[in-house]
Amino acid sequence: MSRQQEAQGVVLTGYHSNAELLSQPGLAVGCPTGPEHDPQAPSRRTGHYSVQQNRNATPTVENQRGRVSVCSDPGSGSPAPSSCQRCNSQDSLDELEMDDYWKEVENITCSAEKAGNEAANEEEEQLKPPDEGEQEEAWLMEAGLARLFDGSLAADQEQEEDNAAFLSTLTRAQAAAVERRLTTLQQTLRRRNRQQLPDVRDIFRPPEKNKEPREVQECSESPPNDASSAEAETVMNVDVAFSEQALTYREERPLLAVQTSPNSPDDKLPNFKLLKDKTGQTRVGHLSSPDMKKVRRLALVEMTALFDTAAIDLKQQKAVKLKTKESGLFGVPLVTLLDQDQRRAPGTKVPFILHRLISHIEEEGLDTEGLLRISGAATRVKSLCLELESRFYDGTFPWQQLKQHDAANLLKLFIRELPHPLLTVEYLNAFVSVNKLPTKKQQLQALNLLVLLLPEANRDSLKALTEFFHRVTEHQAKNKMTLNNVSVVMAPNIFMFKGCRSKVTEQQELSMATGTANIVRLLIRYQNLLWTVPKFILTQVRQQNTESQRKQNKERAMRKLLKKITADKLPDRVLPEQETSQGFIRVHAPQLSKVSMALQLTEDLQASDVLTRFLSQDSSVAAKREDLRLYEIGGNIKERCLDGETFMKDLFQLNPAAEWVIKAAQ
Repeated sequence: MSRQQEAQGVVLTGYHSNAELLSQPGLAVGCPTGPEHDPQAPSRRTGHYSVQQNRNATPTVENQRGRVSVCSDPGSGSPAPSSCQRCNSQDSLDELEMDDYWKEVENITCSAEKAGNEAANEEEEQLKPPDEGEQEEAWLMEAGLARLFDGSLAADQEQEEDNAAFLSTLTRAQAAAVERRLTTLQQTLRRRNRQQLPDVRDIFRPPEKNKEPREVQECSESPPNDASSAEAETVMNVDVAFSEQALTYREERPLLAVQTSPNSPDDKLPNFKLLKDKTGQTRVGHLSSPDMKKVRRLALVEMTALFDTAAIDLKQQKAVKLKTKESGLFGVPLVTLLDQDQRRAPGTKVPFILHRLISHIEEEGLDTEGLLRISGAATRVKSLCLELESRFYDGTFPWQQLKQHDAANLLKLFIRELPHPLLTVEYLNAFVSVNKLPTKKQQLQALNLLVLLLPEANRDSLKALTEFFHRVTEHQAKNKMTLNNVSVVMAPNIFMFKGCRSKVTEQQELSMATGTANIVRLLIRYQNLLWTVPKFILTQVRQQNTESQRKQNKERAMRKLLKKITADKLPDRVLPEQETSQGFIRVHAPQLSKVSMALQLTEDLQASDVLTRFLSQDSSVAAKREDLRLYEIGGNIKERCLDGETFMKDLFQLNPAAEWVIKAAQ
């Protein structure tokens, strides 16, 4: 069964290790079927796959050290000595640590070959290469800008206004990204003799002098001096659009790039941190669905603009629809899993089976040596998989008998058996291409945007996994699983997904081995930064909402003028005098017995203080303190759960029309 590494095309059908290291007489080569291994077997430092040409022939590709075929007899079931020698060195990813990567590929390939008869009748997912202009058209549609190129769509005044508000908030680089794809699509459609398109210059007029976007001016005003450049490189500025920072970086500081090698040891990765924001940090899941929809549109444009600054052309692939299982645990789409789990427990964000496997491993202890690395017997793992399928939901599966390594192998099997990759077919190539960005900071910025672009089910499941992997690395003193070890083991399971076929050169496969391991490493190492909504995107969302609100207010004012003003009209509600000033806010708690309270705004009043003061005067609260949150609702945001360190006076000045509501966290 083939596996894909990159959306542009990878076929990985069999691993070939170095003949120089495996040419000893009597050394059997085959599929590993258990955790046992020969302690005298040599270690492989590099290796390569065979490249599949068709279903009946599997030629191999030689490298400079020779070749030897692996899994030549997948049905024999005879164990082969493992060549994995453990080494705690953290010098680089392309030394002994990558041995885990190739060994994991062997396990995946052998497991697939052993299940060949079962998989033969399965419909395989094929990648559809985009036609001329199709990529730009799909991109504009995903950004919600279809009417910019398709005048045949039904006129929708609300959509027109939404597009106008959206375009008005774009930065220099974001507008250039949209304009570039519109121009390319225009040229393509004209060649097809389709309808006349509006000229791009009518959509994006050049800015007037001194009218550059605020983000650009801020980014250019105070570049850090050489003395503080090292510190500045570890600070994630989320106030200014990432693409604008990249443009300024390229124009003003081309020689000061901090080029952290993708293969840097764990302890050499920069300790990036977010700039403190008095209006609060916004985590993924803290915004309402309407605002998250706007965030996703902006993240798509911004991600594309960021890659454009580095002249990286993203070829977004499109998966052909295929029939998938509609029930069960393994090989079931994430959305289907969540649907069946949410019928049992509304609000579920992560599939029960994924959550239960993670919980079991953690409950039984994370100190098991070689956790995630040591592979169990394929037949035993398959048997456990079938038993889980039949006994999981009725609660009769014997979890107490499930060993740590078997649970870890079931977790890896669940990930790679997903019919659609966890990182999605559409964005898999973008994740791989992150390594091409010139600095580690830009790589993190791109990953931040890609996380926001993932469908909610994928994003939440990926978050649960990366948090678990991080907890595994916290026990590395006993389990010997460092950040690098976990990354090289998990990369094949995340990037080699079921059913996709294409071709790759040996140079590409070796590059992608370390490249995909590096992406997984960054996802784990910087998870606290990546699952946040950058402030500049939230600012653009507020601007869009303000523009929409302004138009709605204008319409309401017009309707008021058309009505007669009657003399007996009830007077507007009068607030207490103290609340009419900007020195107070009124906090509402409709779910609690004390429904509201006026609080004075001070410089140091934070959201956590508001909760504390409110609850101190309501002793009848049944909910736990940690289950309650303060929300910002209305004004220039639909709904936002506030970070406990949000300074209320600063946020009030940003959104004076908002209401402040205490309720249970959603």
